[in-house]
Amino acid sequence: MIVERIFISPERGLAQMECEHITLHSGMGIVGDRYFGMHTYPGQNLTLVEAEEIEQFCAAHLRTPDLSITRRNLVTRGLRLNDLVNVEFTIGPVRLRGVELCEPCILVGNNLSSASLTPAEVIKYWVHRGGLRADVISGGEIARGARIETAT
Repeated sequence: MIVERIFISPERGLAQMECEHITLHSGMGIVGDRYFGMHTYPGQNLTLVEAEEIEQFCAAHLRTPDLSITRRNLVTRGLRLNDLVNVEFTIGPVRLRGVELCEPCILVGNNLSSASLTPAEVIKYWVHRGGLRADVISGGEIARGARIETAT
């Protein structure tokens, strides 16, 4: 159960930047990310997605594997994120709370569609596979390769 990749996006619409580590502040999110300090809805601090789900999507639709395609902040491996809704967990020194599933939106549908896959089909595929939204309870630094620990 590890963090395999880390991404942020400083501004909406810009390409994501891959990072070796990020700093998170309690209740604020990731320093340098476009959602830092925003409180429009719970779970806006951090998004996570499973590498296995991305790889499965790419294989099923004959795409080159690309762990950045969902535009989530953390790509994890070895942990079922759906089980972390309403659960506290840690990644390195950072304590988080899973808030809700990060269900796909039309932007994901449009970004991952192709000549043989409509945006609606993309959205349908990613329902309950799109990852997790989490709030930062206590901040710190998360580095690539950090272990994810749950109390459950």
